[in-house]
Amino acid sequence: MNEVIEFLTDWRAILQFGLLFAMIYLAMYHLRNTHGSLVMAGLLMFIGSLWCLAQALDLDVISRLMEMILGSLFLMLMIIFQPELRRALARLGSLAILENRRRQELINEVVSAMLNMAKRKCGAIVVIECKVRLQPLIDDAVVLDAKVNSMMIESIFYPNSPLHDGAVIIRDDRIVAARAILPLSGSENISRQLGTRHRAALGISEESDAVTVLVSEESGAVSIGHDGKLYRDLSPAELHKMLDTLIVKKDAGELDETIRQLNEPDFNDSGESKDSPEVQK
Repeated sequence: MNEVIEFLTDWRAILQFGLLFAMIYLAMYHLRNTHGSLVMAGLLMFIGSLWCLAQALDLDVISRLMEMILGSLFLMLMIIFQPELRRALARLGSLAILENRRRQELINEVVSAMLNMAKRKCGAIVVIECKVRLQPLIDDAVVLDAKVNSMMIESIFYPNSPLHDGAVIIRDDRIVAARAILPLSGSENISRQLGTRHRAALGISEESDAVTVLVSEESGAVSIGHDGKLYRDLSPAELHKMLDTLIVKKDAGELDETIRQLNEPDFNDSGESKDSPEVQK
């Protein structure tokens, strides 16, 4: 009986030690590049040096002072890393409740920027990263870190802007790169009417699961590239619905239904048909 009790005690001790080690490691890993980490490193160096000096010279008053400081170390950590902890808790709460809202805001900002640029026939191409990481393309581009905003996207693609050539890459709700060079599609079935942006949208869609939105500089038409296909000349409603399906819902059945609706002729009051967007494989 005693052996069983000792085994359970040791097992719990090992489990607690492992959990504490994992928590400390994860906390240090995520806080390693923050401003608070530099403050904490300097504080620990100061406390450690003063503690060693007090022990070497047998300074009782300083030793007691160090014990008091170490006793309040947890509170000091909470104060130093207060901004980082608040952001981490906000992200934790948003994972389950606000994730769809964040994606909807991303879609609204991208749609707003692309439609505004389409009116001016300002060429643009925006890549929204999904599960497949595009880190090699980001490393070779101009690295940014800005929250997705329609005005920010429009300013990047403004004519003669230093960053207007190439693509913008979005990860989560952040613009992480601009002036990215995308691989061009090598397909022989591409229409000769399609320019470099369309070929780049097809190329990145053939190599990843990214969703690419582009504006034609010649016609101002808005298109989407995904899964090796190009959906051209989308209306504002079609653009928003397709991005909503690809980014928020991510359901194959709903995507097929959306594509079917895009391909069906739409009749107006006079009975004339509206040309459906071209689906380019």
